Amino acid sequence: MESFAPLLEKTRVPQPSLQKYAVISVFSKLRSAPKYLDLQSEPGRDAIAQCLNSSSPAIVDQSIRELCRLVTDSVVGISRGLLELQSALEGTDPKFVSVFVKGLGFLVRLGFQKNNATWRFNSTETHPFVKVLLSRSEVQPELLQQVCLFMLQNKRLGMIDVCEFLRPLLNFSVLRLLAPESPSSSFTMQLIFTMASFCCSFPSESMPVFKLLTGCLKYFPHKTSEVSITDYKRFVSFVEQIVEAYIVVLKKLAGTRSLLTEAQQNAVEFLDTILSLVTCLQWHGGGNEFLFELSRRLLSVQKDHGLTWLPGLSSTMVSLWTILVQSELEHVQISILKLISTILKWKYENDNTISRAKSIPVEEILFLLPVISLMSSPSKHVKGLATELLYLLEKLLVKVLLVPQNEPTTEGVHYLSTPGIIISRLLHHLWYQDRGSSSGIFPLNMTLGFSSNESVNEGMIMYGKQNWVSQVRRFCSSIVNQRKSILPLSHSQEVFLTEMPLLLSAVVGILLIHPSIGAAAVDSLVTLGLVDPKLGVPLLLTIMFYSNIFTRKDVMSHDMLLKIFEMLPSLASHSTMIPLVVQTILPMLNKDGEGLLCATATRLLCRTWEVNDRAFGSLQGVLLAKGFTDFVSDRIVCISQAASIRDVCQKNPDRGVDLILSVSSCIESPDLLIKSIGLQSLAHLCEADVIDFYTAWIVIEKHVKDYLADPVLAQSICHLLRWGAMDAEAYSEEAKGVLQLLWSIVSYSHAGSEIQWEKPRISALQALTQYEVSYLEQSIPDFKKRNLELLFSETSPSILRVMEDIQVKIITYEHINRRRSIKEKRVTGSKIEKLMDVFPQVIFSSGKITEAKDLPGAALICLSFTPKKVNEQQRQKGRDALSEYVNALVEMAGSLQLSRNILVALMALQSWKCFMRHWMRAHIFSHNAKAQSAVLDKTSKAASTMLKSMIAIGNEAIPRCAENIALAVGALCVVLPPSDHTVKSAASKFLLEWLLQQEHEHRQWSAAISLGLISSCLHATDHKQRYHNITGLLEVLLVSKSSLVKGACGVGLGLSCQDLLTRTGAGNKSGVENDVDRVPEFDLLGRIVRALSAMICQITRASSDVLDSLCSCFPSVEFFFNTEAIELPSDNCKDLEEDIWGVAGLVLGLAFTISAVYRAGDLDSVLKMKSLIISWIPRVNSQLQSTNFQNEESKVALSVGSCISIPIIVSFCWRMELMDETELDHIESGFKELISELIAVKKSGMLHQSFLMASCFGAGTVLSWILNEGFHSTEVDYVKSFLELFRRCYSDPYPSLVNLGGMLGVVNAMGVGAGILDMQADYQKKQEPPSTGLLHKGSIYEAYLTSLVQEMFLLAQNSDDNQRQQFASWALSFLRHHLLSKELLDVDGHQKASVAQSFSEDNVVLQLSLWLTDLKNEVQAATIVHVSTVVTVLRCLSKAPRLPSFDWGAIIRRCMRYEAQVSEFLPADSSYEQGTLREECVQFALAHANQFDSLLTFLDELSEFSRFRTLELHLQSHLLIHLADLVKVYSSSRLEKLFSDVSNYLFSATSYPDSDTYQKSLLRTSCWKGLHQCLDEVSFDALDITLVQRCMEVLFSLLPVLQSSGSMVSKHENSVEEWSEAVRCLGKAPQNWLFDFLKVSHESFVQDVDKSIEVCKKICAKAKLVKNGSLPFLELGKMKSYILNSKLQGLWDVLVEVVAALHHAEGSVKRQWLVDAVEISCVSPYPSTVLQFIGLLSATCCKYMPVMIVDEQTVVNDIPVTLTSLLADQSWDVVAESVVSHLCSSTERIFYWAAQIADGTYVPGAQPIDESEDHMAKLLLQVTHHTCVLLKGYLPLDKQLKLASFVVA
Repeated sequence: MESFAPLLEKTRVPQPSLQKYAVISVFSKLRSAPKYLDLQSEPGRDAIAQCLNSSSPAIVDQSIRELCRLVTDSVVGISRGLLELQSALEGTDPKFVSVFVKGLGFLVRLGFQKNNATWRFNSTETHPFVKVLLSRSEVQPELLQQVCLFMLQNKRLGMIDVCEFLRPLLNFSVLRLLAPESPSSSFTMQLIFTMASFCCSFPSESMPVFKLLTGCLKYFPHKTSEVSITDYKRFVSFVEQIVEAYIVVLKKLAGTRSLLTEAQQNAVEFLDTILSLVTCLQWHGGGNEFLFELSRRLLSVQKDHGLTWLPGLSSTMVSLWTILVQSELEHVQISILKLISTILKWKYENDNTISRAKSIPVEEILFLLPVISLMSSPSKHVKGLATELLYLLEKLLVKVLLVPQNEPTTEGVHYLSTPGIIISRLLHHLWYQDRGSSSGIFPLNMTLGFSSNESVNEGMIMYGKQNWVSQVRRFCSSIVNQRKSILPLSHSQEVFLTEMPLLLSAVVGILLIHPSIGAAAVDSLVTLGLVDPKLGVPLLLTIMFYSNIFTRKDVMSHDMLLKIFEMLPSLASHSTMIPLVVQTILPMLNKDGEGLLCATATRLLCRTWEVNDRAFGSLQGVLLAKGFTDFVSDRIVCISQAASIRDVCQKNPDRGVDLILSVSSCIESPDLLIKSIGLQSLAHLCEADVIDFYTAWIVIEKHVKDYLADPVLAQSICHLLRWGAMDAEAYSEEAKGVLQLLWSIVSYSHAGSEIQWEKPRISALQALTQYEVSYLEQSIPDFKKRNLELLFSETSPSILRVMEDIQVKIITYEHINRRRSIKEKRVTGSKIEKLMDVFPQVIFSSGKITEAKDLPGAALICLSFTPKKVNEQQRQKGRDALSEYVNALVEMAGSLQLSRNILVALMALQSWKCFMRHWMRAHIFSHNAKAQSAVLDKTSKAASTMLKSMIAIGNEAIPRCAENIALAVGALCVVLPPSDHTVKSAASKFLLEWLLQQEHEHRQWSAAISLGLISSCLHATDHKQRYHNITGLLEVLLVSKSSLVKGACGVGLGLSCQDLLTRTGAGNKSGVENDVDRVPEFDLLGRIVRALSAMICQITRASSDVLDSLCSCFPSVEFFFNTEAIELPSDNCKDLEEDIWGVAGLVLGLAFTISAVYRAGDLDSVLKMKSLIISWIPRVNSQLQSTNFQNEESKVALSVGSCISIPIIVSFCWRMELMDETELDHIESGFKELISELIAVKKSGMLHQSFLMASCFGAGTVLSWILNEGFHSTEVDYVKSFLELFRRCYSDPYPSLVNLGGMLGVVNAMGVGAGILDMQADYQKKQEPPSTGLLHKGSIYEAYLTSLVQEMFLLAQNSDDNQRQQFASWALSFLRHHLLSKELLDVDGHQKASVAQSFSEDNVVLQLSLWLTDLKNEVQAATIVHVSTVVTVLRCLSKAPRLPSFDWGAIIRRCMRYEAQVSEFLPADSSYEQGTLREECVQFALAHANQFDSLLTFLDELSEFSRFRTLELHLQSHLLIHLADLVKVYSSSRLEKLFSDVSNYLFSATSYPDSDTYQKSLLRTSCWKGLHQCLDEVSFDALDITLVQRCMEVLFSLLPVLQSSGSMVSKHENSVEEWSEAVRCLGKAPQNWLFDFLKVSHESFVQDVDKSIEVCKKICAKAKLVKNGSLPFLELGKMKSYILNSKLQGLWDVLVEVVAALHHAEGSVKRQWLVDAVEISCVSPYPSTVLQFIGLLSATCCKYMPVMIVDEQTVVNDIPVTLTSLLADQSWDVVAESVVSHLCSSTERIFYWAAQIADGTYVPGAQPIDESEDHMAKLLLQVTHHTCVLLKGYLPLDKQLKLASFVVA
């Protein structure tokens, strides 16, 4: 400092000039001083500071200049120079302030120029101008000059950079100095004035400055509570200055025509900014008229100077529309009208401009309804402006009507929404939706009161144009209904009522001219009018305006005109509007006026009365009786009056009584239509009981005598007569006449007029249902008979549906009033039954065993060997009873010859079953005196004892006896319950031991048959035993040298297949311990089929393509036996002739496998097997002829096997609908021809005998089945010819086998089924009517059958031919057993409950059942019954509480085929849906399956996997829907398989390859419905809930994936229903399981795409369940952070569902979710996800919700509007500061992230934001920044400044 002291001392001299030289010297020395004295040294800094802080003006002035020179010469840095001057400025004398500011201004200009206009600062506070401004208030005047100078001197560098440099100063000035606590706000205004002046002076450089000024507008104070009148005036002043500057600039540029377009665009942007601030923030609604006036001046200048209209003004107009709709002050309305008028007149200078326009943007006609409403203003000025504008709008409207716009106009993409843009978007969508591909979701959809299972996606745009319009109507209707109830309105509804009805009505009002949704828009306007009384007058004026539009010659729309008029009555809902509405209508009622107009006015007045009763006085004057006289010549007016009278009587009968004279005039009118309407009026009065029906009827009866002259009149009479039911007893005679009149209408028929009379007949039937059945019977002669005749002859589905109600009513009546039947002793009916009653006594007169063993077959069936006299002591010991049966067993087994004949063996097996039942019953009975124990325990002990006895006897028996003992063991196992494992296991081991004894053929072959039979009735868990039985049979089949043993093994294997693949998981591992035993049942079946097919080929030496293909139909099965080791019989034809039954057994075994192959799903193999077996029967050959035989013997052997197999094939294939009538005809006629030919050939060989026997057996059994099922019509003579052939076989001198065949043919034709094994164990069967064959035909065949039975009876008594006697008695024993089967005792000694019911002859149920039983399938067009009639009969019987004991299984199967057989002969009927009959058949079976086992079997077959997959779609769907009904009738094991099959079928992609996506979805939807019904109706005690849960898990995995915009992958509405039903079903599931199933972990959100889809589905399901109340909101809250911190595929739909659920939550829950969401946005790696959620939640909860339409993009764009609007709500104010603060932090985070991406410094992974979000950075910053700016009133100043410092592109 000492070095500068002399120089500094000189500055103290009093001469200013010397002082300046001294200063110069100091700074010169500083330039050249050594380092220790330079500018950076402490002495140097002190010297500068002393100079700058001097009190001398000269020293200070010169010091500043010298310091600036040092900076200019780069001796001192700019920042150092600024620091020195800034420091000195803060402490200097006020008189030196301007000098310092000048110096600072110079340095700033210098720094800006040196940095090439890129000089920027990190924060607003470090900006030099801002620092100057903050230093002291005296700087402001000079600072303004320096800013101006800065702009002037640097404009050459580019005004854009200059403005960017000045932006922090301007924003700071606006934020800080305009704040309420700032006293120096004038600086801001002067700064703005300075910049505006600059623009005026330099027009060519003004555009960036205007943009700068426009940008700072958004930083003016926004928060309503902080905006004072003064601040608002400053804002207006600011706008005024800019507008004035704009006007000057535009005028100058207009002269030069340069930069004109940019200037205009900037002006529009300026206007948009002002208006968007006004609409978003709702600034001072009472003072904005000056802003509108300024805007008008700005546009007028452009218009006056001939500048072109800019398209960008469209968005400006929408903002103006929003303000106009909400404006209620006259001066504001005037200013807006002027502005709008200016804009439109600028665009459309004259009518030619409008006519030349290619299209009119719909935004321009948005003003229509607001302007129309202003027409009611008392102000002439307002009305004048509105009239002028309305005139122009009308022209535009007509232009739109005449020239519809084909494509929407695009204004560019709006990244930041305003209310105007949201409205415009909605309007564009509604107007152009059928031409564009836009899609999105209406938040309004979430607010509607859906049923618990409806999906948000039902609000998707893609589902119908009228969606939004109808939603508005529904929403308003819900408010109207809630007002009427005691429930208070919600806060959101209150907000809606305050601000939205006017806005919505204006939008909907435009849609009135839309070609497709105009009518729906009218309905929505009506509900809006009901919501807001203020809309009354505007809507009335709207009606008048549009009535004028729609009557124009160039428009002319009568439909819309009438629809518009329909709005008029609704306005009367508000009392103040009644006079206006009535006065509008009354002038149209002039009787001298046009009739149509008068008629319309009458109806309108009536509708007005319906809305408000105060209009009744006016209406009553119009509807007086004299009115019919005044308008007698104008029929349409009279009809209108009559219709109005009817409506009054219907709506308010008390008012209707006041018009009773008018009603009478209508009825007396000669015009039939008016008479009809009068009768309807009277009917309504009688219904309300304000007029006595019979009193009125007696008066008017004479006026309706011609009721058959007109169907409309008849219908009206029927409508009236239904009300006579109440007092029918009191007026019995009159009621009788009424009922007969009704019946005459019901039964009326007139050729050619059936359709016209359909409705009257329906009305008559509906009237009849009102009367008691007893009275109907009394009043209508032969009512029941005539009723059924009418039903059976009716073909109209509509009439039949009503007739169904009458039948059900009669059925109920008969059931209630039935007489209790008295059980009487059975009375023997026919002669056959009488003969069978005495048969045992005649044949076995002594009853001794010695006599019985002569006729062993008959004895086994008929005789009981229990001693008749047993004392108590012997009974207790039980020895005599058991010894008698043991003796009988030995004697019968030794006497019964099987003759190496498999068919005889099967008959013997059936006979042994009867013997075993008797023995078992005797055994149990003899031990009844012992200690009490369970019935099953007694049975098991008895069976064990019996088995031991048989084994002991068998091991010591001779061959004939051993054969029978093996069959008896099998019979014993059949009659045992499935749970008796021990006995069946022991029997299996015993028989297996015999089977493997190769040296004992007599043991092997019968043991093989019994072993197969036992395998078929083993318990479901006996996997190991079943496996060993089958493998043993396979082994013996392949290695045995005996053809008979091979055949028996084939039968045994076939019988074993009956139980394969009938359980859940049967195709999987069997679950036994040893690996060798773990063979799936599918593989076992494959081995059996391949073995049988191969064996048939090799034994018969026949080659067959079908057999070869059957061998390869299970390619995955390893055939583990060595085929080379197969032992074959010799080539000797004689051996083959003797062992013909071996081949036949193989064929029969193959036939037995057909059901298992079908269950395996191999339909092709089933059809091949059917064709192959049929093809082996001569004369019955099918089209498939691919078998080549080496010799005739092989051919005959196969034919024998086919003959005994054909009943199995026919029965199965017909039940599975795999055979048609043509094939049945072929089989029937082929058998007849074959038997005739065999009888004619005189041969005696074993081949011939066996062939004829088998043919008779097969023909008789098939004939019985055909007749019993009733599917096929067979003539009486044709059947008798068959019976005659059978008779010849046993009456002529043929060998005994042929005799037996003939007898079997006869008895089997009668339904006996001898030789046909019933595969269902006794314990599994319920009582049902046995097959009856010819017996059910009654008198048609009785005489002939009786003669045949008598012949056989005589043969059974004739001992001359012992063999024939045995066979005759055996066959008749089968017949007797069959006839008595309904009275057989169960094995436990209990009587079976019979379902037979007593019915009177005229009982409706019985008559309907008989009619259905006799339903013919012949396709004769003359006598054919309409399918609808059959449907109706089934429906009636389904509702019957009881049914007669018929074979309902056969009846229903016949009905299942009926529709297909007769459909081509019936007329096309659009009202009948194809497949309904089959559905009703299933429904009938479900209704009565508990009563009839045949129906349960029918259902079991249908629901079997292999059959189910072949059913048509609608039938599959029907069965799935009625799963609950199946659950009620199925056993637990069957249910397990049912649910497993359903799951597998739905899950398998190949289950329905021919089905499209819609069909698959329909099936899944049906299954969801069925499961819901199970959970809802079935007790968990009766249903294993895990079965349903597993099925739901499978179905849930198949739910369609939701995609963005709410659309479904399948593009079908059915997918929406599928989700809906899934949620309903899940809502019924147990909550513990539901919590576990829908649990989603954090790890699940980071899985692969497949897993993410499942996660999204689970979250969506959980959200839907929360919404319908099935789960608490806490469940959603647990996943909040997971959801908002993820980016899963399909997450948009998850967010939609979550928000939809939240909408129904309490306000506190929603507010907490919003706060948590913005907090998460500060750290989330996926900020776009969080912002989507915030946008959705805000859109759903804010006041703009009804007009929102959002998708993934727009929901983010709309946040500035939706969140601002939401937080402006008082209920959300409590979280506003927290929300905005966190949103500001999130914005700062996004800003730095976006900045790094923009300048290329971003390093992936450095930011905690995922790379997938990079493309969203710019948009997210724009949205969050703009939102924070709009909500900056909730932020402290420092955060506001930081916001302002962010540069957002």
